[in-house]
Amino acid sequence: MTTLFISDLHLDEGRPAITQAFYDFLEQRAYNADELYILGDFFEAWIGDDDDASFAAEVKAQLKKLTDNDTQLFIMGGNRDFLLGKDFATQVGGISLEDPTVIDLYGERVLLMHGDSLCTHDLEYMQFRAQARSEPFQAMMLSKSLDERRAIAADLRQKSKSMNSLKAEDIMDVTPEEVIKAMDEAQVHVMVHGHTHRPAHHTLDLPEEERGERIVLGDWGENIWWIEASAETALSLNKAPITD
Repeated sequence: MTTLFISDLHLDEGRPAITQAFYDFLEQRAYNADELYILGDFFEAWIGDDDDASFAAEVKAQLKKLTDNDTQLFIMGGNRDFLLGKDFATQVGGISLEDPTVIDLYGERVLLMHGDSLCTHDLEYMQFRAQARSEPFQAMMLSKSLDERRAIAADLRQKSKSMNSLKAEDIMDVTPEEVIKAMDEAQVHVMVHGHTHRPAHHTLDLPEEERGERIVLGDWGENIWWIEASAETALSLNKAPITD
């Protein structure tokens, strides 16, 4: 049995090399896995599960081929695709995951998150996150036409890029105390997340002199990043180059 984890692909029609790298990843790795977990920011932007764009339909078709091949698929929304919902998961034969979620991974409790909730020093973003994840805001967004939502999504992406360029690097990383708090509350020794685009395998000091692990997935740009685990092997962080 093999389980794979990915995040932060930021799939977009304007990034064909990344999209093809994902399709290759499905064929070369995910088809042979028992489970694939997508931990947020799968899309650069997602305007709702009723999106009728041909690119959305193409990605859905590829995921449906995966689940038809008997690989279980689990999908969590991120900060870019916070409108990714249960309908999307159902359409592709997958299961929608709440953020955070604790899973049993070959006998080990593992905390899965997108990771943006851990960046508590970025107060401006945390205010936006609270709004974007609220039911009233999402209902308001989904009440608009698809064209209106596309325009709003483009505006939000531009504003995010502009604001991030002005922020100190450490503000956009996780708050160490928040990591320990989240793991302690979930009663786990292992956390997996993405969002920060800072792939690494961290060793942590948890309460009561216990040791923990935090494994951070990278974003798909120059490389693809994935975590692989099995009943015989520990979680390992892997990368491979993306070619045009």
